Parts: sequence; C-alpha cells; structure tokens
Amino acid sequence: MLWLRRLPYAEVDYLFQIGDNIVYSMHGAGIIKAIEEKEILGKKQQYYVIKMLIGNMQVMIPTSKIINSSIRPVTDIIALKHLLYIFLHGESDSIQPWKQRYKVNSDKIKTGKIQECAEVVRDLLRLKKEKALNTSEKKMLDNAHGFLISELELIKGITENQIKSFS
Repeated sequence: MLWLRRLPYAEVDYLFQIGDNIVYSMHGAGIIKAIEEKEILGKKQQYYVIKMLIGNMQVMIPTSKIINSSIRPVTDIIALKHLLYIFLHGESDSIQPWKQRYKVNSDKIKTGKIQECAEVVRDLLRLKKEKALNTSEKKMLDNAHGFLISELELIKGITENQIKSFS
C-alpha cells in the first residue's frame, strides 16, 4: 500500500522520499535520488529523479503522476519468502500456444508486481528445460529476470543465496 509522507522542509506531501527504493514496471528497481522542480514546456512541476539499476538509466516522473504510474515500493522480506515458495512450487501453465503465452506474460510484467514477474521467470525457465524458447521469449525471460534480480538486490535482509535461487 502506498502512503504519503510530509517532508520536514517542504510544504508538499510526497509519496516517496529521497533514498527510497522503488520498482517501476518495465524498467526494474531504482532509487529515488532527488525531488526537483523543473520547467518543461513552460510548466513548472516537481519531479522524482530515479536512478534505475538496469542500464544505469535516470528517469524523471512528475510527482503529480506518481499515483497513476506503476511505481511501487520494493517488496519486503516477508513477502519475498512467500514469493520464493511460489517460485519453487507453483504450477505452470505451459499448454498455451506461444503467442497467447507471450501476451499473458507481457501483461504480467506490465503490472510491475514482483509475484507476476517471478511467475513469468519461473514458467519460462521451466519451458526452456523442455524445449528451446523462441527469440521473443528468450528476450522476455532475460528482461523479466533482470527486473526480478534488480528488485531482489534492494530488499533489506535478503541473502545472496536467496537471490541466486532465482537464477
């Protein structure tokens, strides 16, 4: 659940603070590096400046648009333990034709939810053991795996062995 924080030096409520770890669907995990006012096309707005872990990219998102974006806080260690169980023991649906499977997996990744991303990685890894993935699914697996690992790296209390179990 998202919450608002009032920064002591500001008159504005912010959803996140500088230093918060976040996840931005289709980009992976990142860290809020700054909250800056910028004038773009003659309009002044406050922006979150986010340093993404994947691709060493910086993203700026207007603070007013953050609630409607797919940005969320990084998952906590308790949720991760449940996720690990699902990853290792959950059921896969590999009977679907690849085009339908690709759409379902794309939709899961777009949600930005760690569980959905982990399911995509799990299912594609299992499928890869049975037969070769096509180029699109290989790329999807690489991207989803990268998103998942980038978030795992920011979860407080996670061990390196737990991260490796998702590889």
